Amino acid sequence: MARYFLDSSALIKHYHNEIGSPTVERILREVHSEHLIARLTLVEILSGLAKKVRMATIPPSDYGYLERRFRADVRQRLLHPIRMLNAHFTSASELIGSHGLTRQLRALDAIQLAVALRVHRTTPLDHFICADQRLCDVAILEGLAVINPELTP
Repeated sequence: MARYFLDSSALIKHYHNEIGSPTVERILREVHSEHLIARLTLVEILSGLAKKVRMATIPPSDYGYLERRFRADVRQRLLHPIRMLNAHFTSASELIGSHGLTRQLRALDAIQLAVALRVHRTTPLDHFICADQRLCDVAILEGLAVINPELTP
């Protein structure tokens, strides 16, 4: 069974068709695969959808439908949220100290990566799926195999 951790930057492509959406769709359709997300993603996806409304990328009338679809994906176990622990925040702080001085590593990205790394140490992930190349680069430095759906045909 393939194990994937999806960062919000990649997962949003499941709810809005854009560059990289076909790759994310293919991953989510894989039979017998596991799709893990940080609990933080439950808020980040809604924030991303709201931003798309503000930018007029999606109509306001679509927000409710997409929110319900996202929540249904979690409820139906297409997506498996990982509980946030104090250890994740400690690890995220360490990631900022290790990489943030020379690379742009935002706080929420560091938290996402910290969750993925902790999961990976327990039961290895096959891939970290992320559409933010800066975060992909740090994930690679931390030893994760990465798929950036925007760069994958």
